[in-house]
Parts: sequence; C-alpha cells; structure tokens
Amino acid sequence: MAKRFKSLDSIAEASVEDFYDVRDIGDVTANSLYVFFRLESTRNLIRKLKTYGINCEITDEELTEGNLPLNGKSFVVTGTLKDFSRQEVKRLIEKLGGTVTGAVSKNTAYVVVGSEPGSKYDKALKLEVDILMEPDFYNFINEFL
Repeated sequence: MAKRFKSLDSIAEASVEDFYDVRDIGDVTANSLYVFFRLESTRNLIRKLKTYGINCEITDEELTEGNLPLNGKSFVVTGTLKDFSRQEVKRLIEKLGGTVTGAVSKNTAYVVVGSEPGSKYDKALKLEVDILMEPDFYNFINEFL
C-alpha cells in the first residue's frame, strides 16, 4: 500500500476502487479498508500518530524501482492460462516493475485473458481497459525481456 499511496493521509482518503489497485486486495478487503479509514476513531489515531512525530509518509526515493518498463502499470489476470501459471505471469510483470491486482478498476492498465475468462473480463470491457489475450501478453512482455 505504501507504493500505491505514499502516505497515510492518501490511504485514509482512498476510494474503494483505489484499494483495488493494490496487489492482493480484492473486493472484501477493499471495502473493509474503505470503511475502516472513514471511522472517526481511525482518523483520531492518525492525528495522534502525527502529534507524536510518527512519519506517515514515504518518499519517492524510498520507492524507486529504477526505470523498469512497466513501472506504475497495474495488471489483472483472468481465465485459465495455457503456457504459464498465474504465479509465473505475476513474477514476469513484477520483474518489469508492474503490479498484479485481484480486481479490475478504472486504474487497471491491462487485463491478461486466458481461456474461459470470468467477470473480470466483462468488467474490463465495460471500463474499456486494455485487453491482452494470452498470446498477445507474451508478445507484449517479450518486448521488454
């Protein structure tokens, strides 16, 4: 979450869709985080942390991942992949600086689609997110390897 939001204030102001863009956060967790950070008790805790001098921000220098070609790009994988496991696809994307999230949102850069895709594919079409069918994804990724 630090990579995505860079400060506790940004996390506290994030929308449910913003949380979807964080790797490994799905619908239930995104909704829970949204509700948690809207609680007055949570807002009071954040104010207290700042009062005590706790640093609630992270600098770009602390997050630098170099000039990786997919830096800042968010991917979602849906359907059954033929040639690689989801874990292998995730590692490829992360090696090139991208992130893999569990839900499609307006901030998703690409949806990688295998056979028999589910609702993530439908949502990507609705939101007009770039779709990479499995063979297209491999061609896309090979440009950077």
